Amino acid sequence: MNKNNLLKNLKDASIGNFFTVEIKKIIGDGYNSIGDMAKELELDGKIKIRAVADNGHSVCLHGLIKYASE
Repeated sequence: MNKNNLLKNLKDASIGNFFTVEIKKIIGDGYNSIGDMAKELELDGKIKIRAVADNGHSVCLHGLIKYASE
């Protein structure tokens, strides 16, 4: 998974501008975790992260999709 696929998954999981999604942890594509990819998307101005919950085997992300920045 790369950050563009993560953004697509977040858009698919969104209701309005809000999203909540739980994704299995992966390592690859030069990233250490889903959280790292999400933080990079936040730095790019695509999303705003409210919470990241790491529960061992997966990561739960809560936040906002910034539609105006597309």
